Amino acid sequence: MEIQLGLIEARYADMIWKHEPVTSSELVKMTAVEFNWKRTTAHNVLRRLIDKGLFRNENGLVTAVISREEFYSRQSRQYVEDTFAGSLPAFIAAFTQNSGLTAEEAEAIRRMIDEAEEK
Repeated sequence: MEIQLGLIEARYADMIWKHEPVTSSELVKMTAVEFNWKRTTAHNVLRRLIDKGLFRNENGLVTAVISREEFYSRQSRQYVEDTFAGSLPAFIAAFTQNSGLTAEEAEAIRRMIDEAEEK
């Protein structure tokens, strides 16, 4: 399932993930400060995020349906699929073409590969 977010929706979603569980009235206050939004705007954008399957609002308490990590993992997989025909090696080659990896980055990637192979 591909979920597209605009920049403002992504910033609002990050705010919710950071503070959840959070009441919708707290979100109205936070978005007034952060984005200079009116109450109706905060509720309308929240409704769009709920309709996209990211969050739920039960009796004014907003919680995540999928975690921030899961959302960005799906986005990353979709990007590799769309841009590199699903080839992770092609993505890594493009990513490292103009700048190599530090020893720490290379070691972290080796650990990820080892963990993925064990699954």
